[in-house]
Amino acid sequence: MKAVEEPKHKHGTVHSSAAFSSPRVIPRQADLAQAARILNSGQRVAMLVGAGALGATREIVQVAELLGAGVAKALLGRAAVPDDLPFVTGSIGLLGTKPSSDLMRECDTLLMVGSSFPYSEFLPEEGQARGIQIDIDPRMLGLRYPTEMNLVGDSVETLQALIPLLEPKRDRSFREQVESWVRDWWKLLESRAMTAAKPLNPQRVFWELSPRMPNDTILCSDSGSCANWFARDLKVREGMMASLSGNLATMGSGVPYAIAAKFAFPDRPVIAMVGDGAMQMNGNSELITIAKYWREWKNPRLIVLVLNNGDLNQVTWEMRAMEGDPKYEASQDLPRIDYAAYAKLIGLHGMIVETPEDVVKAWDVALASNRPFVIDAHVDPDVPPLPPHITFEQARAYVSALAKGDPDRAGIIRQAVRNMFPRLAKKAE
Repeated sequence: MKAVEEPKHKHGTVHSSAAFSSPRVIPRQADLAQAARILNSGQRVAMLVGAGALGATREIVQVAELLGAGVAKALLGRAAVPDDLPFVTGSIGLLGTKPSSDLMRECDTLLMVGSSFPYSEFLPEEGQARGIQIDIDPRMLGLRYPTEMNLVGDSVETLQALIPLLEPKRDRSFREQVESWVRDWWKLLESRAMTAAKPLNPQRVFWELSPRMPNDTILCSDSGSCANWFARDLKVREGMMASLSGNLATMGSGVPYAIAAKFAFPDRPVIAMVGDGAMQMNGNSELITIAKYWREWKNPRLIVLVLNNGDLNQVTWEMRAMEGDPKYEASQDLPRIDYAAYAKLIGLHGMIVETPEDVVKAWDVALASNRPFVIDAHVDPDVPPLPPHITFEQARAYVSALAKGDPDRAGIIRQAVRNMFPRLAKKAE
């Protein structure tokens, strides 16, 4: 066999090396001390963590315990801290939770760690809170909020250096308030998930998955309405991984992410959560990729959950809530496809889900399957992905869309009543 000739050293050539060792990046001690003084003086401390904090779980928890803080998460930091901790308020933003929204509204001090969360309207009002930000990329510092102290450094190393300078908060009243918000929120989510819908409530599909996920599960969400339920209804536990398309909110990423996860971690179960729009765009083709390679994976469990509602649902709701426009069927309606049958056609397993009883059975069967599995969930497109707080502008646009003759008006009103007034709805039924 002929030896490969090494590239010649001459003008215009680029040479590289495989050798790399990660640097130790820590702020100056004086800057750490100033950040600690700000945090120690705060009475109502909030933390916001993102993808840059994924390796700093222990340090984040320790800081939160010392400061009596609540911890909110940007979507890319979904797995940075587990959701079973009583002070973790969950996701933030339009797809976020009410406790995270309340945390940002009520705090007087904000510590941001490894997050480029782009929507400043969901952060505290300017002047309300003193801000400290930790990020290894100095371009991110002070970009979203007028922070008072910016620390360039690795999340783990910086927090470890900061912890000895923090004073335990004696007054735990704010922490207790945060924990009560979190308890009430999980109860509200459960009641919403158990609300009837035609044919099936998408929230129920995610709620029933949450306690059934193996501890080493990798979750991959697509963009669209599925991202709402991924952001809110799943309790991510320590040891899990979770991601979706971040700032770009690009459709079609869910199944490719899941395939990449299986190649990177062939021994771990992977679950992709996608809408029917993304499945028709590229997901069905990616199932062929799965059918080709799944026998190479040590653990064959790869589940693709398809929210089959015949609608480009997230855009439909955005048109209603942001523009005041009714659903435009010509662009929003999707052809109905039997995704479970398609999966079987190419050698995978699949099941159609249309009732709450089907949901439980489907997850149990899929998680025990000896090959990749497609759950074809026929869900109600009229279940509203309610934001954590509804603004006057959103409410006005929503009413305007209905007044203009939205074709799904009856179903929307029915589901809105069920979500906002569950007891009243049960009596009426």
